[in-house]
Amino acid sequence: MRTERDLRSHLERIDGKGYRAYKELQGEYDIGEYILGIDHVQGDPFATPSRIRVFVDVEAAAFPEDTYNTLSREVALRDLLTRHFSKNARGSGGGNRGIGKSGLIIMDMPGQEVLERTSILVNGSSIEARFLMGLPAFGRRIAGRQAADMFLNDLPGIIKASLFFENLDKKAIYDHIRQSEDSDHIRSRLGKKDLIAFVANGSILPRRSGIDDRPMEGDDVVPFRSPPDLEITLDTPNRGEVAGMGISRGITLIVGGGYHGKSTLLSALEVGIYNHVIGDGRELVITDPSAVKIRAEDGRRVENVDISPFISDLPIGKDTRSFSTEDASGSTSQAANIIEALEAGAGTLLIDEDTSATNFMIRDHRMQELVTKDKEPITPFIDRVRQLHEELSVSTVLVIGGSGDYFDVADLVICMEGYVPVNRTSEAREIADKYRTERVVEGKGTITSITPRIPIPSSFDPSRGRRDVKITARDISTISFGNETIDLSRIEQLVHRSQTKAIGDAIHRATMMMDGKRTLKEVLDQLEDRLDEAGLDGLGGPPVGDRAYFRSLELACAINRLRTLKMKQRR
Repeated sequence: MRTERDLRSHLERIDGKGYRAYKELQGEYDIGEYILGIDHVQGDPFATPSRIRVFVDVEAAAFPEDTYNTLSREVALRDLLTRHFSKNARGSGGGNRGIGKSGLIIMDMPGQEVLERTSILVNGSSIEARFLMGLPAFGRRIAGRQAADMFLNDLPGIIKASLFFENLDKKAIYDHIRQSEDSDHIRSRLGKKDLIAFVANGSILPRRSGIDDRPMEGDDVVPFRSPPDLEITLDTPNRGEVAGMGISRGITLIVGGGYHGKSTLLSALEVGIYNHVIGDGRELVITDPSAVKIRAEDGRRVENVDISPFISDLPIGKDTRSFSTEDASGSTSQAANIIEALEAGAGTLLIDEDTSATNFMIRDHRMQELVTKDKEPITPFIDRVRQLHEELSVSTVLVIGGSGDYFDVADLVICMEGYVPVNRTSEAREIADKYRTERVVEGKGTITSITPRIPIPSSFDPSRGRRDVKITARDISTISFGNETIDLSRIEQLVHRSQTKAIGDAIHRATMMMDGKRTLKEVLDQLEDRLDEAGLDGLGGPPVGDRAYFRSLELACAINRLRTLKMKQRR
């Protein structure tokens, strides 16, 4: 293996040469305290920076075994080390070493959520860090001295400050790990407690803005406090007993006046599928890991979905048991989104009336009188929500402010009053009894199962031009898959671009498991088993540091939004 001395002399030798001479650096170097791996060198100073890895001996890094001896603790430690490395890299001051991306050292930077990532790996022999370096140049000529300064001065400082236990705040490490462990512990026990969500007292739910996911600050912020009759206490391995509001399985309404916190509570529940950093305010807002946010999505493509529980008898004679469209309406898209979520394994639906199709949610008595059922193909959600729970064990949390008819089907009614939740279930039932609805229940038949679909492998083509595979996450909401663009802008539970990147790669890996016989759910389950065993590197391809944990539910959403997708049903 080449040494630090070899790297220095090589950089001196190619100083001033054409940029492509950097390719000669690829390989591994023994730097003493760590092994440096230069996996891929960028083609020019304006291209995506070069892929670099370092391997620090686990004994030299000296992290106590109890910081990574369980999966929960390992993921939390890796997350924290990623945050340190990314922050220290940004503060290295190497951004003025030439043109383009010269001098940059970049590691994937987490947000408020604690996710499994490929940026830092911890195993029995080493701590592996994966990141990017912009190899410096002036014009198209190699800046060898500046590159040597990056590799042999900046990088060792970042590694020492980020990956060695003795140089880190020990208390902060254990606090971060224990916080994440407590969240995982509660989430794993929701089902045993017959709960779909838990919101700890003292949680801070409002965010600073639509583009700043940090907690709102100021004297006006109201900490969450459970209604006394909904308060429960749960045990945690580190902080002991924690009190807060439990939401049981069934149908829960979140009601209240405008700007009183209805959607804020629902938004917190949406991301309660993830762990959060200390200080986020939602550290112990914990949600059923199979909860899916459902909304209308005008214009999306739908492929061979049985939406007949919600829409049937279309006037054009179209069969809604195998419904396809290139341009779904609000109601048909919302129906398809629900069926697809259930097909992928959703156990809880999260719905906000503000992002729903009105005619999908409710038809009041007057409208039923004017437009009779024989002329209305839509069976509104209000007439199916109870069936979903009783026949498929699917719970629903619904934000509603405009239709008291939902009182008739609700198990729990939480009223937000100035960001303070109040249990108003009894009052809602009294109102429902006093003012009997005159609307007619329109749902007929049962919902005993969801028709599974089989993806056709030939409808997935990630090639573009001369490249056999071209998959790119442009941002958190857009995947370029070959010549196709997958729009995930309405998938509201994605929180980081690296999840989107991993989902793009996962679609390609999933196609290798499709044989024209396996259902989509069977493919998703097989891929999930692979990732459970091999981690995110199980998606294949070269080792990269910008993949993050995603659920099969979001992967299914992406597959369903590929406009070339072809499916056949298995009845």
